[in-house]
Amino acid sequence: MPSLVCSALSFSWPDGREVFADLDVAFPDGCTGLVGRNGVGKSTLLRVLAGELAPTSGAVHGAGRVGHLPQQLVLGADHSVAGLLGVADRLAALERVVAGAGSAADLDLVADDWDLPERVAAGLADVGFADLDLHRTVGTLSGGEAVLLALAGLFLARPQVLLLDEPTNNLDRDARARLTAAVQRWRGPVLLVSHDRELLDLVDHVAELRAGEVRVFGGNLTTFTAALAVEQEAARRGVRAAQGDLRRQQRELVEARTKLDRRLRYAAGQADNLPAIVAGNKKRAAQVSAGKLRGGHQADVRRAQEDLQAAAERVRDDDLIRVDLAATAVPAGRDVAVLDDVVLRTGRRVSLHLRGPERVALTGPNGSGKTTLVETLCGLAPACSGTVEVRVPVRLLPQRLQLLAEHETVLDAVARHAPGVDDNTLRAQLARFLLDATTVVRPVATLSGGERFRATLAALLLSRPAPQLLVLDEPTNNLDLDSVAQLVAALRAYQGALLVASHDEAFLAELELDRRLELDVAARPAAGRGPSPALGEG
Repeated sequence: MPSLVCSALSFSWPDGREVFADLDVAFPDGCTGLVGRNGVGKSTLLRVLAGELAPTSGAVHGAGRVGHLPQQLVLGADHSVAGLLGVADRLAALERVVAGAGSAADLDLVADDWDLPERVAAGLADVGFADLDLHRTVGTLSGGEAVLLALAGLFLARPQVLLLDEPTNNLDRDARARLTAAVQRWRGPVLLVSHDRELLDLVDHVAELRAGEVRVFGGNLTTFTAALAVEQEAARRGVRAAQGDLRRQQRELVEARTKLDRRLRYAAGQADNLPAIVAGNKKRAAQVSAGKLRGGHQADVRRAQEDLQAAAERVRDDDLIRVDLAATAVPAGRDVAVLDDVVLRTGRRVSLHLRGPERVALTGPNGSGKTTLVETLCGLAPACSGTVEVRVPVRLLPQRLQLLAEHETVLDAVARHAPGVDDNTLRAQLARFLLDATTVVRPVATLSGGERFRATLAALLLSRPAPQLLVLDEPTNNLDLDSVAQLVAALRAYQGALLVASHDEAFLAELELDRRLELDVAARPAAGRGPSPALGEG
C-alpha cells in the first residue's frame, strides 16, 4: 500500500494565517500516531491530506482513496444506519435488481459489489453491531455508536489510506476497545491524531507536528517519550556546555582587554625615549595588534552566544504548571458533599457521600448518567427527589471550555472569578499557569486551545472563595499530551476534594485516586419501572 508523502506542502487560511509551510514528510506504512500541541494544525493537516482543503502550495502524493473520520461528526438525526455507512443507495439498488425491478442505473450503481450485504454484515460485526437494523435512525444512536458505525462505513468504502481524528473522544471503555481492535485488524496505512495514550501505545510510529515541521519516530508513544527524554537531556547538557563556553570566552575577552591596555600604556611610556618616527610606528603596530586580538576574542564571544541560542532552541518549553493552592485544602473527614436517596432526571437513584480531600473517579459506559450526576451535584440540573447538600465551595470544569467571556482579556476574565485580588498578584499567579504578560492582555477569543485550557483552569483554581470540591467532566477530551501533563501537575497541587468523570484510564492512574464510583448503564430503569438501584462504589 502507498505511503503518504507531503512535498513542500503549505496551507494558510483565507485571512492569511499560516498553519504550516514547506512541509516535507513521508508517513510510513503501518499505523502512525500524529501528536502535537492544540492549535498546531494536526486536524487541518488531516483535512488537507483527505482533499477536503486545498493546499496553498505543494502537493500530497501516494494517498489514493482516502477514508477520513473527522473529530466532529455531522450527522442527520433522521438518517438511517445504512446512510451513515454510505451504502443506502447501493443496497436499495441491489434489492431492486435481485427482485427483477432494477434499471440500468441500478446496475451501474451496484457495479461489481454483489457481495455488499455480506460485507456490511461483516463490517458491523467487526465493530460489535451484529444484526443491527440498517433502517434504524441515527438519532437513536449514542455518540460512541455513531463513531463506530462511521468507522465501519470507512472500511466498507475500501480506502487505501485511513485518516482518523481523535477517534476515541467521548467513547467509553467498551467502545474504545472495539474501535482499537477494528483499527488493528485493518491492514492499510493509518494516520491518526489522538491524545489517547493507550491507543498511541499500539501504533507503529509516532509523528510529531511542531513548529511547522513533522518528525517521525519509530515505535509507540512510550518509545517516543523515552527518545524525547534522552534528546532533551542531551539538549540541556548542550545548553550548560554552551553557557560555560560563553562565560569562558567573556572572561578571556576581559583578560585580553586588560593585557592590551597594559601594553598600550607601556608603549606610550616608552615614546619619550625613542625618536618620534620610531615611537609612532611602535604605537601604530601596538594598536593594530591590539585591535586584531580584541576582535578575535569578540568574535569568539559572538560565536559562543550564537551557540548558546542554538542550544537553547533545542530545549523544549513544555513547562508544567507549578502552583501552591493551600486555600483549597479540606480537613480529613469533613463532609464535602452528601446526596441522599437522590433520583436524577434520568431516573437513576443515587446516594453519595464525599469526605475530606478524597480523590474519586466517576466511571461508567456512555449513557450511564455521569454528566447528569455531575450537573446535579453542581446545581446545574435539579434532582427529581431526595436531597443534595454541597457543604464547601464547588467548581466545575466542563467538557467544553466556555467559562470565560470571549471578548474580555484573560486578566479581566479571570479577575471576575477572583474578586478582591489585585492585578499584580493575579498576573504573578497566571504566570504559574504558563500565561505570560503578553498573553494575559489578549482577548480570550484569540487563545490557542492549550492557552484557553490553562486560563479556564486558572479561573477555577484561583477563584474566590477557593474551591474545596473540584468536579471535572471528561477533562482530557480534546487536550493535547502537554496539556494533560499540565492538568495532572495542577491537580497534584490541588488540596481539596476531587470528583473526576473520565474514560481515560492513563489519566486517572496519575491522580492517585482514593476510590471509584461506577455507574452501570444496565442498571438504568426501563420505562415505567421506577428508579434504578443506587450508585455502586468501588
